[in-house]
Amino acid sequence: MGQPVRDYLLTLCVTAAVTYLLTGPVRKFAIAIGAMPAIRARDVHREPTPRLGGIAMFGGLCAGLIVADHLFNLNSVFELSNEPRALLSGAAMIWLIGVLDDKFEIDALIKLGGQMIAAAVMVIQGLTILWLPIPGVGTVALTQWQGTLLTVALVVITINAVNFVDGLDGLAAGMVCIASAAFFLYTYRLWYGYGIEAAAPATLFAAILMGMCLGFLPHNMHPARIFMGDSGSMLIGLVLAAGAISVTGQVDPDTMKLFEGSERQATHAMLPVFIPLLLPLTIIAIPAADLILAIVRRTWNGQSPFAADRGHLHHRLLEIGHSHSRSVLIMYFWSALIAFGAVGYSVHSASLWIVLVIVGLSAVGLVLLLMPRFTPRAPRWAEAFVPPRYRRRRRAGHDYEDADGTPEGQHGSEDSQMASRTPERPPAAVGVSGVNGATAIGPRSRFPDRDRADSSR
Repeated sequence: MGQPVRDYLLTLCVTAAVTYLLTGPVRKFAIAIGAMPAIRARDVHREPTPRLGGIAMFGGLCAGLIVADHLFNLNSVFELSNEPRALLSGAAMIWLIGVLDDKFEIDALIKLGGQMIAAAVMVIQGLTILWLPIPGVGTVALTQWQGTLLTVALVVITINAVNFVDGLDGLAAGMVCIASAAFFLYTYRLWYGYGIEAAAPATLFAAILMGMCLGFLPHNMHPARIFMGDSGSMLIGLVLAAGAISVTGQVDPDTMKLFEGSERQATHAMLPVFIPLLLPLTIIAIPAADLILAIVRRTWNGQSPFAADRGHLHHRLLEIGHSHSRSVLIMYFWSALIAFGAVGYSVHSASLWIVLVIVGLSAVGLVLLLMPRFTPRAPRWAEAFVPPRYRRRRRAGHDYEDADGTPEGQHGSEDSQMASRTPERPPAAVGVSGVNGATAIGPRSRFPDRDRADSSR
């Protein structure tokens, strides 16, 4: 069998093209049926924005599976495995629940039950965890009930982790696209590098997931023209979980034959190889951390874990002083660092430079996080090459002043500087219900009477 890279690229491009082309008509459809929530106290956007972007993403998923089924190098995935059909069945169910929620905002417990049913549908059709490779122990076979419970738990956790991080324009789609790209590299290496056919479905799922996200992102980047809604966030979360379940529970570590000796010795020696295999926590580390912190925070405050608030990681970036676009890019950076760092370490665990690069990039990420706390002023010769906020300006008869009008050398404390540059913001409201977990920054006097979710604007 020849290298299937071109077939994967074709599948990815078709998925992205169908998703992109469908998003425009879906946006008009969402406006026509009133699937546009009113501006809430926790939203970042200033105009009512239609949801239901998951309809276009589901269309891209179906198109990708159909194209892959007719390609020579990928057709064997459908002939030898029932996992693509299991994914489509579970995705259709979770997508339908998301569409209903985007329009009618169904109860959180009902959504949770629907997520568990969708996961169970995939388990029934064979997409389940059969065994776990545990370093130092070996491959542990799971009973049917153990595999089912672990699979359902992983699907629910991944879906809600992606749903929780869907709070800024382009954030969830971009982070999942980065995660699926790293996951694709790893699973393709297992399939083509080691000849493990059991990794082929996960590789296909990752390619299709990248296409879904790439096709939707042009419509969803700030300022977003449409939101993916729960129909999209739960869908891409389920596809990401399906790929992780497939490669975790179907790939036997003995088939790699990298080490001689017993299975236990091989498993222990291949610890770095199993990092992306055990659970997709390295792939969804940022959303999973956000999910855990949100549950702890809400429970500590005596609220339901499902009560929406404005304390997510991306909300904190906005509160620190980052702009909308920069907050999204910072989240992209950390997602790429964790996902590709884990994959890189699994390939070259003995290389010290991998660790040094990860540590160095982590330091860069910390500097980016703290940027709003400092407002560096460029030297006079470099003012023409930097944004206006980093320049000084001259007034007649005076020394250079900063962009906010403060004479150079007469700044007060750091807090007073931040107060002069940052507009006063409303206090953070906790426990505000709603979807699309974003938070409002600044007053909203332009829309004082927006109370209806069926606004036609």
